[in-house]
This record gives sequence, C-alpha cells and structure tokens, in this order.
Amino acid sequence: MNRYELKIAPLTKATPPMEETLAALRAEINTVNQQLTDLLVRRLNLAEQVADCKQQQQLPLLDAGRERQILNEMAQRAGAECAYETKMLFSELFELSRMRQRRRLLANTPLATKIDYALAATPPEFPKMATFIACQGVEGSYGQQACDRLFFKPNILYFNQFADVFNAVEKGMCSYGVLPIENSIAGSVTQVYDLMREHHFYIARSIKQRLDHALLARPHTTIADVREILSHEQGLRQCANFLTNFRSVKITAVENTAVAARLVAASERRDLAAISSARCAEIYGLTPLRTDLTVNNYTRFICITRHLEIYPGANRVSLMLTLPHRAGSLNRIIARFAALGLNLLKIESRPISGKDFEFMFYFDIEASAFEAPTRMLLGDLSVELPMCEFLGNYTEMA
Repeated sequence: MNRYELKIAPLTKATPPMEETLAALRAEINTVNQQLTDLLVRRLNLAEQVADCKQQQQLPLLDAGRERQILNEMAQRAGAECAYETKMLFSELFELSRMRQRRRLLANTPLATKIDYALAATPPEFPKMATFIACQGVEGSYGQQACDRLFFKPNILYFNQFADVFNAVEKGMCSYGVLPIENSIAGSVTQVYDLMREHHFYIARSIKQRLDHALLARPHTTIADVREILSHEQGLRQCANFLTNFRSVKITAVENTAVAARLVAASERRDLAAISSARCAEIYGLTPLRTDLTVNNYTRFICITRHLEIYPGANRVSLMLTLPHRAGSLNRIIARFAALGLNLLKIESRPISGKDFEFMFYFDIEASAFEAPTRMLLGDLSVELPMCEFLGNYTEMA
C-alpha cells in the first residue's frame, strides 16, 4: 500500500447511517416534548388551585422565598452541567404560573374590559370631519399640516403650549388634539409622553409628516446679514449640523417653528431669521435663504382623544411602563411579545424624575387589540407591572 493512501474500514451493520440516528433522536425528542407539555398543563392547573387556596387564606401570590428554594433545589438536581438552563426554565415557569393565577382571580382585568368596550363602541371608520381640532402653534406649523392630512378642512384652534392642547380636549372644547410625539432626528418628544400619562389620554391615529425646514428672513436679507435665528427647540435640534455654520449667531427657542416665522415677519429687523417650514414663507411673506437644512427629516404626529377609540385596521399599540427591579425583567416582557409573534417597532427608556436609577419604558408594538391573545397580554401586563399605561391601538398614516 502506498504510504499516502488511507485505509477506511467499511461500515458494519452495528453502525446505523447518520440519517437513521438523527430520525431516532428526533423521535425521542418528540416523545419528551409531549411529556413536557402534559406536565406543563398539569403544573399550570395546580397553580390555579394554589391561587384559590391563597385567596381563601388572603395570602400574596408571590412567595419569593419558596421560589428561590425551588430554583436551588432543581439546579442541584440537574447537576452543574445543566444548572444554569434549569434555573432559566423554572424562572419562566414561575412567571407563567403567576400569570395564570392572576387570570384566575381577576377573571377579566379592568384594561381588558375597557378595550372590549372600545372595540364595540368605536365607529367603523375614523372621522374625516371633526368639529374642532386642538393644535399647538399657529397657521403654517407642521402640526397644522398634519391636521389637514388627518381631517378634511378641519376647524383648528391653536394653542401656545402642548399642555393647552390636552386641556382643550379634556374640557370638551375640541374633539381631538394633534401633537408631535417623535422625530427621526431629534428623537421622542418626552413632554407629550408625560402629558399623556398625566391626563390619561389615548391615541386614536398617527401620521408621519415630512419636515421641510428652511431658513426664512424678510425680503432683501442675505445669510451674511443674519445675527439671530428663531425656531422651536426641536427644530433647532434637528438643524444642529446646519447651525454649526452660525457659531457667532444668537440662537433663540420659541413656542413653534411657525411662530418663529411670524415673529420675523412682524419685526423690522433685517438681521433676524427663522427656521420654519417652506410653506411659512408664502404665508408670512418671507424669503427662503436656504431650503436644504435637513435630509429625511420626519415627525410622527398623534391624534389624541379623551376616550379610548380603536378603529378597524388598528395595527400599532403604544405602552408606557415600569419594570420590577429583578434580573431579566425587560427580557421577560420582550419574550412575551415574541411568543405571540408581535414585532417591536420601538423601545426606549428614560429616567423617572425624582427616583434613583428608575426608568420609564416606551413600547410601540405591531399588534391589534382585535386579536384575543393581544388583549389578554395587555390585560396581564396592566396588573402585573408596577405601572403600565395603555396609550392606544391605532393606525399610522404614511
């Protein structure tokens, strides 16, 4: 035999082909899966019986000491090689058991009841005409442009502050309010989120509005003449790169980009300019000095309502929530969305004012409350978490 040749022994009958080995292993896994499912059902049924006993004895659902003891016992039983996976499995099992226990005791959560009522009471189509719409700013603002796209020739009442829009809807002056909630460059408008929670309002619809920021000034003004630029703080943030060319120019924040344009038009100053919409140049008789201040700049505007309205076709759910201070809390919430096949469109956190290292989370989920599993999950979260605000289920217009 050539010294470079390999001698390979033929397969014997005692060595089955790899395909047969894989098939046998999968068959055994299928058997184990069936046994696990039967045991899980039995385990959850027992958890419900435990809930009944705890209710009779007025005991809390959570027994942290017992859970910790079980975790350690099961990890020790599994051995060092599988201890980590065993703890993960039983931690999730405890969460599922508590969820079933809460459902058993509550029957139907207040949020689930509210959603059921809204689904039955909401008209089949979002209204194209409304009596009055509240909007922050003045004529020519991006909010006004969003109102015009949401409604047919709406009667708009303008207000100086975001809080005034909420108050107008809350007091019945307006049927709806339109407000910015998120910008593709500057991020979330956190003040609006805070007002949503404070006033317990709901989102009935949203719309994505392109922002065509321009630098506007009185006629015969040049860029070299500009010594002060006015705009809303969000507009200034969105145009931060452009403003680096004006380091010696005073930057002043005002209530709204359209207000900035109106102030420039009313002023006699030739050194004053505004970052506003190109449309405001026509409305207030101003001259665009630059029109390419941002690229791909969009703001999401929401249409708020005092009472929950969920229209057919709604496919976006917004939530604000806080999580318990336990390892893996956020991961468990995300896993529950994933288990239903719900896509997370947005997740964002921000510190809670006055509390040390505690955070509020914003979630946007691609989901519909018309689906029973979604309603059940939302109801569960509303009673399980320290705080969970359901902001609405709605459709977003492009």
